Amino acid sequence: MPRSLNDIYVAQRRSLVWTVMKIVGSRQTAEDLAQESYVKVAKALGERQIEHIQAFLYQTARNLALDYRRSEQSKARIELHIPDDKMVREIPAQSVSPEAEIIDRERFRILEKALASLPERARQVMILSRLEGWSYPRIAEHLGVSQNTVYNDMKLAMAHCLDAVTRHDRD
Repeated sequence: MPRSLNDIYVAQRRSLVWTVMKIVGSRQTAEDLAQESYVKVAKALGERQIEHIQAFLYQTARNLALDYRRSEQSKARIELHIPDDKMVREIPAQSVSPEAEIIDRERFRILEKALASLPERARQVMILSRLEGWSYPRIAEHLGVSQNTVYNDMKLAMAHCLDAVTRHDRD
């Protein structure tokens, strides 16, 4: 008799987390990704017949871990180009004209309004990601949604804020 996903997950959870942790290097992230793989497999089982559930669960977890690692490596490459705080403090400040200050304040006000007008979840995703520095898997777990939903909410939030600033700049 084939075992259920729940039975397999409970029996294999430690091994699954260990497998993912070897790829991502973080126990907490491995836990998050193992749970996300469970959710993805459960959804897939609702859509189609899967003959080897355990193998599918491990492959899903491995794919999520590899995607996460690639994403983190991309972020690290981008962050290499960002100077540290000490270097930035040593750069002489350019004098900012009063007009530029007014424009910056106005743009900030526009962004605040745009953020406030977003749907609640999209606003939370934007704040947790951009201001708090949370990862998409962490946000997804916190909000009880998939990473794909987090990605789509972030895309919506970014487009909405960009549109608000662009409209303001055109006027």
